This record gives sequence, C-alpha cells and structure tokens, in this order.
Amino acid sequence: MNEIKKTRMSVRDQVSAEEWQTRVDTAAAYRLIHRYGMSDLIYTHISARVPGPEEHFLLNPYGLLFDEITASRLIKIDLSGKTILNPNDDLGLDINPAGYVIHSAVHEARPEVGCVIHTHTRAGMAVSAMKCGLLPLTQVSMRFHGRVGYHDYEGPALDLDEQKRLVADLGTERHMILRNHGLLVACPTVAEAFNAMYWLENACKVQVDVMACNTEINYPPAGIPEKVSHSYLPETRRPYGLLEWPTMLRLLDRTDPSYRD
Repeated sequence: MNEIKKTRMSVRDQVSAEEWQTRVDTAAAYRLIHRYGMSDLIYTHISARVPGPEEHFLLNPYGLLFDEITASRLIKIDLSGKTILNPNDDLGLDINPAGYVIHSAVHEARPEVGCVIHTHTRAGMAVSAMKCGLLPLTQVSMRFHGRVGYHDYEGPALDLDEQKRLVADLGTERHMILRNHGLLVACPTVAEAFNAMYWLENACKVQVDVMACNTEINYPPAGIPEKVSHSYLPETRRPYGLLEWPTMLRLLDRTDPSYRD
C-alpha cells in the first residue's frame, strides 16, 4: 500500500466511540473489497450510517484506492450532501457526487440499513448485462433467489431524480443488480453487507463460468431454490456476516492493520 500521510488532527478525538468503531469497520470493508478483487481503481463506494439520530453517513474520499482507506480518512456527510467532517484537506479530496446520489438515496429510504456497498466487478457487470439476471445455479446463487431487485440503467448516477426509481426497485430487498452497471447490497451492518457482497459476487462469477462452458445447464428441482433462499434469511438461522466478521478483521490485522489508523 502507498503511504498516505496521517491527518493533522486526530479524527478519533473528534467523534464518539460508536462512530469510531463504525469507521474502523467501514475501512476494513474497503480493504477487504480490494483484497478479494472487487474494487475498481478509485471508483465505487462503501457507505456506513453513523450511529445516532443525526442521519449522517460515511463515504470514501474520491481519489484514494480502496487499500489506502483508513478510519480517519472517511468523510462524514448528511443526507443532503452537506459535509460534516472531511479530514482530507491535506490531500484536497472530497466525495464523488455519483456515490452520494446512490448511497444517500438508500440510507434515506431505508433507516434500518447501516451499510451500502456498490461494485463494478467484471462478473457483476457481466450478469448485469444478462437479460436473465441472476440464475439459481448453485447453493451460493440460490441464497439470493427471489431476493434481488433490478434497476434499469439511466446513465452515470448524477441525476437526483433517479433516486426515487432506484429505491423503488430495491424495495425491501438487501440485494440489487443495477442493469448494465454493477451490484449493490444494503444491510443492517458492515459485516453483513460485506458478507452479502462477497457471496453475490461469487454467484455472478459462477454464472459467468457456467454459461461460458457452452453445455446444457442442470437446474435444481422445482421448489429447491425457494427452500435454500429461505434458509439464508437472518431470522431462519443467523444473520450471515456477524460470525465471520472477527475472522476477517484478524486477517487484516495479520497483514496490514493500517486500516485502523
């Protein structure tokens, strides 16, 4: 990772303990998205709701790679896009307007959503261009069966008017495929959002691989995709991601703990 000079003022001293923990978790998610090949240079975003009644959320400074993101570098804004805290004056960086349009729309419409992740991966974009959408080909993809929203492409996300259509297409789901664009997940916690995006990405990779084999596809028996999907609901067994999250943090701490800075 390229060394980024630490900010002059301590962000940790300016925020609550709850916000600092959210910052650490969000920075960890950025590093993990990079580690597992789901980043896109300086583009795409992970946002996280700041605990408290103010309806603030965190977004990355536009201009840093995901493996450069630290807890102190995240920018705090409100739902109107007003900057509350930007610790990146030394770098001259601010948020990406397109990131604000997508992420603020979801956070405003879905108060229970604590984290939104949006990616432009090769497999995610490939499936987003398929008219069939995500198919129930394996256990991994059946996790999402019947629980994915679809939003038609309207161009770069700079038009505030698109927000109402985007949140309508997401509805109450946690997962969405942005047609001809990429993937999006919206979950209660950073841990659950990372887990959902990791497996949604893998489902897309498998689909691309299977369809590239040019052979007859074996679909599961009728009713099985619905059964599998139900088994992955948070209330059925457990909220996936929470059990795995400490393991992911330990992985980062062993390799590069600077995300905590």
